[in-house]
Amino acid sequence: MPALSSYLRALLAPLALIPLLLGTAARADDFKASPEMAMELRHARWFDGEKLQSGTLYVEDGRFVEKRPRKVNRLLELRGQTLIAPLADAHNHNLQSAWGLDKFGQDYLRDGVFYAAMLCADPAAIDPIRSRIAQAETPDVLFATACITSSDGQPLAMLQSGTPPMSLDQIVDKAVLVMDTPEQVAQKWPLIAGRHTDLVKVIMSYHDRPELRQVPEQRGRLGVSPEVVAEVVRRAHAEQRRVVVHIESAADFAAAVRAGADFIAELPGYFPQHGEDPETHLIPPDIAALAAEKKVGVITATVATRLFQPAPELLTRIEAVQKQNLERLKAAGVRLLVGSDLFTGNALSEVHHLDQLGVLDKAAILRLAAVDTPRALFPQRKLGCFQPGCEASFLVLIGNPLEDLDALDKPLLRIKQGRVLTQLDDVAATAGEENNALNGKAAAPSKSSKSSKKATTRKSGAGKAKPAAKPNNAKSGGKTG
Repeated sequence: MPALSSYLRALLAPLALIPLLLGTAARADDFKASPEMAMELRHARWFDGEKLQSGTLYVEDGRFVEKRPRKVNRLLELRGQTLIAPLADAHNHNLQSAWGLDKFGQDYLRDGVFYAAMLCADPAAIDPIRSRIAQAETPDVLFATACITSSDGQPLAMLQSGTPPMSLDQIVDKAVLVMDTPEQVAQKWPLIAGRHTDLVKVIMSYHDRPELRQVPEQRGRLGVSPEVVAEVVRRAHAEQRRVVVHIESAADFAAAVRAGADFIAELPGYFPQHGEDPETHLIPPDIAALAAEKKVGVITATVATRLFQPAPELLTRIEAVQKQNLERLKAAGVRLLVGSDLFTGNALSEVHHLDQLGVLDKAAILRLAAVDTPRALFPQRKLGCFQPGCEASFLVLIGNPLEDLDALDKPLLRIKQGRVLTQLDDVAATAGEENNALNGKAAAPSKSSKSSKKATTRKSGAGKAKPAAKPNNAKSGGKTG
């Protein structure tokens, strides 16, 4: 393999492991989903996007409901614990193949990340796994299978140098679409429909550095012009399609904003690939204001810098720019979204890095990850809320994440649309059975409240702490998984 830039090596490092891991099979500790359950969540405390609320919540048919269901399968006593909506990762690439879903899908569920967007996928790799996505035991994922670049753009060099390498005939207008001019956009636009894409992705990379196009080593690592981006956005919006733009420089960011992109995939300058000063990646205040006016969603992806392992001094300068860009976007009222672009991680990694940067308080970070980003990815669904009608998907935490975001690291319980996600087979099999004791005369509120006890915890088969609950019947033994 020829010498690669640090950027390309960082992207290819995880891919080099694929031949060793293709045999990955279902693991004994994979999460299984219980039957859909009617629940009473007593003494609950939940994050509403701004602060903690408290009271009793009810779940039926996979949604929160106003009144106690006539038949309850599960009563949870939740004193001292906190409920939050699941997290979302708006920028990653690790679930866009059968291997990736098998390798990393369970990590998403373990970390409480139920929603994701994979931002440059080959349709041939996605078609076989579409039926597995948005199931009870997998994250809900959007795929950008219409990934547009230039004839000298990313990811052509990566694919040609991969394991196994691909020829241009296998790549161009197959794995990715190549469009160098607005006229080519018009000519090739019919290809979009056949790719069944959830998002249209466009790749820009230092369009303001035309001299890079004369460097042979940069071929396959650049991207499209602002004119191509603008034409893609115009045509996509005419068909009610959403566009996400990959950017590198501050000038790329400005061009994507002016074009009216729905999402920008990262902040500028996650790594100075051509030896430029990190400070050249600062977003001008007027561009931040324009992004707010156009309602562009800017995905943070600050933790992606770790892929490059910069020297300490350089890392300090990069993170200083990240902080200033976040401050400018926040001050302008730009819609920020959480995404990691970390192949070996997910949104939980980005949440902790944002916390480390110190620009956003914990409530703001939690809102971005658990409320704003899920809703941005799936705007037709009622996510990130606990009101009647909202999807009953949530995490139970032992601590208060508004005080310490480390509380997110080990959820006690994961519920996806009214189903318990558990690593214990017996719990998955019995959790949905009707609890006769809860639904008879003994289930009157005054009587059941007298017998309720503060939740305790035990270890599941995979070593995760789980809250104990009222037993459904003798067979279930009170396990929750």
